[in-house]
Amino acid sequence: MTEPTRPGEFELIARYFAPIAGPGGLGLLDDAGLLRPGRGYEVVVTADALVAGVHFFPDDPPDAIGWKALAVNLSDLAAKGAKPEGFVLTLALPRGWTEPWLAGFAAGLARMAEAAGCPLIGGDTVSTLGPLSLSITAFGTVPAGRMVRRSGAKPGDVVLVSGSIGDGALGLKVHGPDKPDWVAALSAEDRAFLADRYLHPQPRHALAEALQRHASAAMDVSDGLVGDLAKLLKASGVGAEIDLDAIPLSGPARAAIMAVPALAELAWTGGDDYEILCTASEREYPALIAAAEGTMLSLVPIGRISDEAGVVTYRGKGEARSFAQGSFSHF
Repeated sequence: MTEPTRPGEFELIARYFAPIAGPGGLGLLDDAGLLRPGRGYEVVVTADALVAGVHFFPDDPPDAIGWKALAVNLSDLAAKGAKPEGFVLTLALPRGWTEPWLAGFAAGLARMAEAAGCPLIGGDTVSTLGPLSLSITAFGTVPAGRMVRRSGAKPGDVVLVSGSIGDGALGLKVHGPDKPDWVAALSAEDRAFLADRYLHPQPRHALAEALQRHASAAMDVSDGLVGDLAKLLKASGVGAEIDLDAIPLSGPARAAIMAVPALAELAWTGGDDYEILCTASEREYPALIAAAEGTMLSLVPIGRISDEAGVVTYRGKGEARSFAQGSFSHF
């Protein structure tokens, strides 16, 4: 049986990726793209790599892989207060790739790019003997000196988090091939919600301007709230006191935790949330919450920054808690 004819590199780019490109992509006919930040602005750069079997299941829907590949980068830009401007894509396709798969991948990538106003401006496409691998580098802009760093939290600041925590980690269990028994106890609607939160993370770029104006420190929650908070505190040289009962949970996440209370720890440490973790002073945090509400998103206080560097006190249901592993580890 003969293999189906597939487009070569240049036809592949013209057919699937040129339609996603913005003016800075120069039609994807050159060796580089072009960005023109406005006067008085700085460029913020972030990159993430995804590998089949590590960051997503090889049989995940291709449109979800495309969506998530860009979304995780845009989440980083949002946490820095940056406006998305464009991205470059490196795609290593394994032997046996098909045009329908590539069309679905490009469609999901295009939907995320359009939703965020972040066009493709360049990249590279190669073949590989290994698993499907891809890397995206995204570019954003902020007014000069206004990027929100991890290192700005100060004692007395309020710790806040956007949206709901734990959906991604629970959604991974719901979506994955080896489903735990508790998944069957959830309604079909709850299972669908959690799986979608894992497959289609929602970068909170609508919060970027509010973070610029009011936050003292910020980062996105990608590897677990507990572990990512530790990173922010280390960068800032401070500690924190956190109320676990204040951490916002979705209805489906609450249903899962009611079925198996131990799942609360997975929600707090499991990752794949792509929400915003930030701090703001006593004076600024009410305005930050109000600005978030103006974008139809929520920011919820969950604790305060202390002056004991590296010391985090977690309390839930009136008791102190500790965690053996705070976040997902890549190694």
